[in-house]
Amino acid sequence: MNSLPPPPDPLLLPVRDPRGRDLVLDYAEMHALVADLVLPVGASMYVMSAMETSRELIRHSYYRYEFATVAVTHSPFALEHVLAERLATNEPLHVLIEQATDAELITAGLATELDRSRLLREKLTQGAASSAALRPNRAVEMVRAALYAISPLLRSPSAAETTAPDVGGAQSEGRLARLWKDHLSALFPDGFRGVDFDGVDLVLLDADVAGLVQRELKGGLDDTGIAYLWGCITDLDKIVPLINEEYCTSYFARLRTMAQVAAAPYIPTAT
Repeated sequence: MNSLPPPPDPLLLPVRDPRGRDLVLDYAEMHALVADLVLPVGASMYVMSAMETSRELIRHSYYRYEFATVAVTHSPFALEHVLAERLATNEPLHVLIEQATDAELITAGLATELDRSRLLREKLTQGAASSAALRPNRAVEMVRAALYAISPLLRSPSAAETTAPDVGGAQSEGRLARLWKDHLSALFPDGFRGVDFDGVDLVLLDADVAGLVQRELKGGLDDTGIAYLWGCITDLDKIVPLINEEYCTSYFARLRTMAQVAAAPYIPTAT
């Protein structure tokens, strides 16, 4: 008599949610849909985690339509955190939005859009709306609004008054040197040597960014180095959300911040 338990069912791969079939042709097009939902330099791990979770929920709404609505209800956590820190108060989110508007930290139009996300979260809590309330493309617009509000708030009040040409000055150089010093003292994530995500080898990416940062600190990058650095930043934007281990995620998030600071002097000034 065979006393072994029956074999488990074969792993079922996710299938496309038919409710979003008229939005994109395939899953690859979801990447383009959320491509601009990226935080700038200066975000804390908490804020970065919240916003990147919102972005990835929208991306994966290809498989589960409701994820798009959940993404919008998640982004206000980051917004509330940043506003509370900038305004030095611990009020509810709707009060923080009002105070930020009064202080001209955000525009009235943006405040209205941000409040829609807050109200949606409340409606879900009260059972007045379902988790299928939003289409993914509308979710992108609402999460993007949170990013528009958060991005300038990540700068200190003094930095916010600094003009664009100062980005590549001594202040930026000093920050890059500090980030480089911290990076040298950080251990590469244990167990991730030889690992790649989406075709990006983690060890090689780490070494490439380190080499480019050293060149920037020693005298600046040429056109080839600048292009190579932006390619590394693109790879970091792609792989950081895919890493599912806390230390490894924080290591490569810091690497991304360092790469972005190194690239900042080469961002053209808006005209």
